[in-house]
Amino acid sequence: MLKNFEEMLALVDKKRPIRAAIAGSDSENLLQAVFKAQDDGFIQPILVGDRARTVALLEKLGLKDKPYSMVEVAPGHNAAKAAIEAINCGDAELLVRGNIFAHDFLVPVLDKKNGLYADRLISHVALASLPDYPRLMALTDMAVVVQPDVQKKKYMINNITDALQALGYDSPVLALLALVEAVTFHVSDTVEAQTIMMDQARRPFTDATLWGPISYDLIFSKEAARLKGYDCPYCGEGFDGIIAPELTLANTLIKSWTVSEKVKACGAVIGATVPISFVNRSASVENHYLSLAFGSILVDYYKEHM
Repeated sequence: MLKNFEEMLALVDKKRPIRAAIAGSDSENLLQAVFKAQDDGFIQPILVGDRARTVALLEKLGLKDKPYSMVEVAPGHNAAKAAIEAINCGDAELLVRGNIFAHDFLVPVLDKKNGLYADRLISHVALASLPDYPRLMALTDMAVVVQPDVQKKKYMINNITDALQALGYDSPVLALLALVEAVTFHVSDTVEAQTIMMDQARRPFTDATLWGPISYDLIFSKEAARLKGYDCPYCGEGFDGIIAPELTLANTLIKSWTVSEKVKACGAVIGATVPISFVNRSASVENHYLSLAFGSILVDYYKEHM
């Protein structure tokens, strides 16, 4: 397990910079993170977007003399599509969401004609360092799969497992988050969690260890488990990741952690032909930097396993 992001950063290969296509390069915090990552030896930036706005930001931030390449995108054209073209022609190996709406970014990613999306479901995985929790916590999906059914959740489980295995986990422990921990016929997330658990027992589809349905308090609190008489060895300290029942809940969770609790977090989209660094456009410089580091680790993992 990884206790914190310092341990994740220790996994980054700083001997070979990853060529990263930044879709929507006029992003103040992201630009600062990109050039810090460049200084630290693991990112080689390709800025894709509005040249005038990007250059103005670089001048404002004191970064105008930094080395970079630029793909100019005319106003009204989609920077994500241009960044994907850089991926497809071999100029870049990591796609990065910059200052571009999630919908505008994901539409060309999901368009099979653009070559990044084949038959495998793609989904988003976030990592967060939460107060009083002894290890990094992964969460899926806050950005791509809106209302997953059982089959889509299985794909999401495999994607989050891949992401954690890229970080060195053999068999991550994943919680199937639900409203309550008891299977209740009129609460669909509990029924779906039970179905997933039964399918894993009959015909395993993932290397992860699954537990659910389980409520949020039980994931994070041994005391809550004791008071409720809930017998689970992972409560309070042993879960590596959470499978949220739907996108709005996952999105609210990660934003509540990063906005209200000011926690460190990063994120990536898993399952495309290349990793995609993806966090909120309002993310801090540090969280953008961590996402670039996460993405660079995933690039190396993809080359060996995907």
